[in-house]
Amino acid sequence: MASTDTTPTTTKTDDLAGLEAGLDALDTIQTHRTPTHQTLLKKVLPPLLAIILVVAAWQLLVTLKATDEGKLPSPGAVWNSLTTMWLEGTLHSVLWTSVSRALLGFLLALALGTPLGLLVARITVVRTAIGPILSGLQSLPSVAWVAPAVLWLGLNDSMMFAVILLGAVPSIANGLVAGVDQVPPLFLRAGRTLGATGLKGAWHIVMPAALPGYLAGLKQGWAFSWRSLMAAEIIASSPDLGLGLGQLLENGRNNFDMPGIFLAIILILLVGIAIDLLLFSPLERAVLRRRGLLTKA
Repeated sequence: MASTDTTPTTTKTDDLAGLEAGLDALDTIQTHRTPTHQTLLKKVLPPLLAIILVVAAWQLLVTLKATDEGKLPSPGAVWNSLTTMWLEGTLHSVLWTSVSRALLGFLLALALGTPLGLLVARITVVRTAIGPILSGLQSLPSVAWVAPAVLWLGLNDSMMFAVILLGAVPSIANGLVAGVDQVPPLFLRAGRTLGATGLKGAWHIVMPAALPGYLAGLKQGWAFSWRSLMAAEIIASSPDLGLGLGQLLENGRNNFDMPGIFLAIILILLVGIAIDLLLFSPLERAVLRRRGLLTKA
């Protein structure tokens, strides 16, 4: 007599359904935006407290007269230099002179470094010939290029951009090469199967897959651009070049103006931090979020 008990079959079906649901739950990443007040507490408050502590320690050293005031000015003296530049209307022009040069130079380096990196990454002969040179250029201090650039191009903006390019292009190219090297071969084979070869494959397959390494190269490229520009502005000072942050720092040294020197250093640091926070950090978060690696905004 056939059995009418369906409990084992039902139980097995329920177990499979539960297992599938569990796997789906593991694959599903719950994303949600962090409330504004939590963002302020986690991202704004810690660096703000760190700045307060640094300024407090700085003021304490000045109060205890740990060193000569001519060597370590007080925070108040640096603030007075800042307010003087603001009232004279020179602060904005100094910042814009350097930032505009650095951003334009970085965009030029991006336009040159990206195709160069693709060529080095995808063509073996080019990598063998140029790869070691790019690595050597990346390790070469950008300040070394200032003297020949001045002799080649003179004291003008072209010299500044040349120094920026020589410092930033190798970093951008090497970052893209590192990103391409980490692309799974399966992606490339799948792209070729679908007809994505040549420039189409580079645009639709290689670049998206290599994006994390490429972004790391871009961040490093910006750092090299900014440092190269500061080196060029400090060494190649000229009235025809206008007053940038590097010239401001050098003028402070020539005039024995320690508050002015500290102000220039702080402004250079703040510009670097601001570009990272406003440009590169949002790009990194967007890439990580699209790849399911960032669960909170």
